[in-house]
Amino acid sequence: MRYVLVVSGFAVIAAVTWYLLRETAPAGVLSYQNSKVVSRGHALYDEFCASCHGQDLEGEPNWRQMDEDGYLPAPPHDASGHTWHHPDEQLVRITSYGSEAIIGGGYKSRMPGFADQMSREDIVAVLSFIKSTWPQSIIERHNSINLSAADG
Repeated sequence: MRYVLVVSGFAVIAAVTWYLLRETAPAGVLSYQNSKVVSRGHALYDEFCASCHGQDLEGEPNWRQMDEDGYLPAPPHDASGHTWHHPDEQLVRITSYGSEAIIGGGYKSRMPGFADQMSREDIVAVLSFIKSTWPQSIIERHNSINLSAADG
């Protein structure tokens, strides 16, 4: 009987610890709290992304309205955009292979894939930089999206 109580106690402690870590630890693969990764990501963003998405992550004007060729302009990556609505792994895939390849179904996008120009580590660094610029409330919402994606 004593053995059962000890084992049960350890199981409860393990479950509570798992739950608390899950609720407080940053979710996903982005290292937005690592200044070294964020700094490298900022440099890569300036090199590969800023020409379309803006130096200050502001995106192109009228980014929600298709242009005359049926393309949506580059969206912002700041808190006003929709980047944070997607879990980390989906953001990595979009950045790696381009929007058209990931979304499919005839979706038109000028967003190319960067897998031939950047490693996965580089892409994660860029996305980490982007996430590091969001307000804490958006970071927390994005972490929840990552947790939901991990549970699904």
